[in-house]
Amino acid sequence: MQIIKSIQNRIYEIRGERVMLDFDLALLYEVETRVLNQAVKRNIKRFPDDFMFQLTLAEFENVKFQTEAINQGASQIVIKDQPNLKSQFVTSSWGGTRKLPYAFTEQGVAMLSGVVNSDKAINMNIAIMRAFVDVRKILLKQGNINEQLTEIKERIGEHDIQLNELYDAMENLIDEKIAQIKWNDRERIGFKIKE
Repeated sequence: MQIIKSIQNRIYEIRGERVMLDFDLALLYEVETRVLNQAVKRNIKRFPDDFMFQLTLAEFENVKFQTEAINQGASQIVIKDQPNLKSQFVTSSWGGTRKLPYAFTEQGVAMLSGVVNSDKAINMNIAIMRAFVDVRKILLKQGNINEQLTEIKERIGEHDIQLNELYDAMENLIDEKIAQIKWNDRERIGFKIKE
């Protein structure tokens, strides 16, 4: 379960798609980022634009900002602790890269399972697919909760209108009673007839 949470923290929303970045995938698959990207380039027909795209500098800066905010300045990538892995990233923080990273959609990650063919990559791919499904479930639950909140707000609005109508009716009744009492208690004028 911990690996699923770790993977979910590496899923970003970019261009309206939930994606994972090449360096995160390489880290999870325990391969170098350049090796992952070379495998993709050798099989580029498997990766149309809706499976994979390269980030713009602004998108990458936004991802770095979001991740640093979440981690309160701590880097999401800790390459220094794994000496057998090399990466495009020079430092353990968001150091400079030689190239902007590639983003893989859920379908792109699924396609990677056929390109990066190691036991670790296959097992990690299964975990990644589970993480994407969990994220989708969470988003569906949030959508359902939002619908319920909207419905409750509408009901409360209707109740407010009905309560205001009740208050107005009660005030009118009270005003009528006060007017009736004043009419009955008024001093009579005119001729008084003795019986």
